[in-house]
Amino acid sequence: MAVSELHKFTLDNGLRVVLAPDPTAPVVGVSVHYDVGFRSEPEGRTGFAHLFEHLMFQGSESLEKLAHFRWVQSSGGTFNGSTHPDYTDYFEVLPSAALERALFLEADRMRAPKLTQENLANQIDVVKEEIRLNVLNRPYGGFPWILLPPVLYSTFPNAHNGYGDFTDLEQATLDDCAAFFDTYYAPANAVLTVAGDLDVDRTRELVHKHFGDVPARPKPQRPSFAEPRPTEELRGTHVDPHAPLPALAVGYRMPDPVNELDAYLANLVLAGVLADSDSSRLQQRLVHNEPLVTDISAGAGLFGPFEARDPDTFSVTAIHPPETSTEQVLDALDAELDALATTPPGPEELAKVTARWSAALHSDHDRLVSRTLALGSLELLHGDAGLVYVLPERMAAVTAEQVSEAAKALRPDSRAVLVVEPGQGGAQ
Repeated sequence: MAVSELHKFTLDNGLRVVLAPDPTAPVVGVSVHYDVGFRSEPEGRTGFAHLFEHLMFQGSESLEKLAHFRWVQSSGGTFNGSTHPDYTDYFEVLPSAALERALFLEADRMRAPKLTQENLANQIDVVKEEIRLNVLNRPYGGFPWILLPPVLYSTFPNAHNGYGDFTDLEQATLDDCAAFFDTYYAPANAVLTVAGDLDVDRTRELVHKHFGDVPARPKPQRPSFAEPRPTEELRGTHVDPHAPLPALAVGYRMPDPVNELDAYLANLVLAGVLADSDSSRLQQRLVHNEPLVTDISAGAGLFGPFEARDPDTFSVTAIHPPETSTEQVLDALDAELDALATTPPGPEELAKVTARWSAALHSDHDRLVSRTLALGSLELLHGDAGLVYVLPERMAAVTAEQVSEAAKALRPDSRAVLVVEPGQGGAQ
């Protein structure tokens, strides 16, 4: 992974900027991260943050619909956007000669996206079709990221369906869109990242040229989404008409990703010890030796790590044959967690997992698009884009004792258990 000297500054309108020069290839990545995600959308408007992400591609102050697509693709570039629990991001990767084009495009829609009734109605239909394709009409759709939070959490920001309810989506109005944009898409609520083959002084000039006159608006006050941890085991059931086999997801609260980063990283290593690779403990026990399940996995963050502030979720998911009971899987999980809580993993087992994590982070951030997005999200969530360059080493430094402490915290009396039952069309 290329390590860049970071150049950070803030425009008069509050936009934070991160520049990460890397001349190894004649390409440049541009991203804008807005501090708004699923957890920020108002009650009664589930899926609104994701819907608004779609609207940001429907034209802007100076450009008609699809012009953004044509301008990027005609330069030989790629683009996209995505919505997460605590942020929404947009990016382009282009030849470095097209840097100013990318900056213009992002500044233009930050200034004024084209919010029309036609665009809104069209994108509501697009999002509904996406939900049908990815959730409603496929086996294990929304498992576990939509289905587990309502069992583990009790407040609307943490528990609701970020993809959206059809009724809520259909009731969205242009006034809702304008208010959402005015509140959350202010320059002071965003981070602009430019990485790759760039000249720092010239790029700074271009950023001032295109973003400097975007009108300043107050940065919204971000509420705390904290809520008490469960004090008992919580259970929920979901009937999936497309699932061929039963499944379950077990959810636990994790350490604060921002203020307890090393403890958070220990949870990532714990997930690897439990279920990452054929030699992991749950794979060996539940897939190969007993066997009780057809598939098992563990992970930190319902969308992956480093994508949310507190609270965040550690989850274990399993698909199993009908003759295996939920309690058999939970008993095996608890036994493995108890073993790790009592006896930390050995040096070889720990080294295997931490090396795999470090290599994966190096490999991921070696790709310009991934590095650009990571720089922006870490600056937004942690206030430190430079974490990109030290996370692999921080991960490699996780100790066996930290993994053991992480296992001790995953207790039966403070977890959520979601059971997925096959319905009509599934196993009976």
